[in-house]
Order: sequence, then structure tokens, then C-alpha cells
Amino acid sequence: MAFVNSHRATGLTATAWVGDVLAKWNEARERRAVYLKTLEELSSMTDRDLADINLSRVQIRDVAREAAYGK
Repeated sequence: MAFVNSHRATGLTATAWVGDVLAKWNEARERRAVYLKTLEELSSMTDRDLADINLSRVQIRDVAREAAYGK
């Protein structure tokens, strides 16, 4: 009795892998840009403006991180 096993490679091709890496890199770059923009805008606000939106300077980095990356 003869058995035939055939396996097809279902992994990513080199082109798909590179495309996937570039897509992830672009997403990370965009998220970093959101983080930096939010950080810049909040840091430029006066203490009074921050108090109006119920924030302190200590919270700015946390708010920027949440805006870019979620909780």
C-alpha cells in the first residue's frame, strides 16, 4: 500500500512578509505621530487651560499615550 503526503506551504511569501512588515511599521509611525502631536498640543497649553479640561501637567504623557495607543 502506498501513501502520498502532500504539504503545501501556507506561510507568507517574501513579498507578503515585506508588505506586512512595512504596514506594521507605517502603523507604528502613525501612532507615534499622534502621540507626539497630542503631547505637543497639551504641553503648550497653560495650566489654566489644562485645569479647564480637568488635566494636570503630570497627566499629559498618559493622555497622549492613550490617544495614540489606547488603554
